[in-house]
Amino acid sequence: MSNSFSSQFVHKLLQQPRGHPVRESNTRMVVNPLNESSLAFPLLLCFHIGGFVSGVGTIALVDFRLLGLGPTQKSSIQLWSDTLPWTLGGLSLVIFTGLLLFSINPDTYYTNHVFIAKMIALVIAVVFHYTAVYKAARTASPLRGVAGGISLVLWTLVLFGGVFIGSIGADLNNRL
Repeated sequence: MSNSFSSQFVHKLLQQPRGHPVRESNTRMVVNPLNESSLAFPLLLCFHIGGFVSGVGTIALVDFRLLGLGPTQKSSIQLWSDTLPWTLGGLSLVIFTGLLLFSINPDTYYTNHVFIAKMIALVIAVVFHYTAVYKAARTASPLRGVAGGISLVLWTLVLFGGVFIGSIGADLNNRL
């Protein structure tokens, strides 16, 4: 069933209408070169997911450590420092590829309620990670686990937003 769902999801994403050219002036049209290739979307999506795995995977390691469930060989702040390059690299890749994916068909995304909710969750998750989770990793506060738990919930919302943009988001927009 899971394989069937993922196949249907990818198939639906690949069948989404391409972005429209933007009129630059009365005589010339600006066309996104990514719309000219049928491989652009799936390849960008692969890199987007890879960046998410790297960035959010390392964030989850720190969050689980704050909850007392992660690797115990290092302190939370040591784990934070050790994973920071992978976290920043992964999140940078996610943002870069996300902007490129968005540019393929912006009309579909900026009117999609699930996409907007995902972007809000993403901003909150990033800010929370680099403020509250970082502070919790540096201290021995009893609220460390709360910060780790909230962070995991926020990143799960971002993940679910990405999964459901093509299905629930499109259906929601058609009903409204």
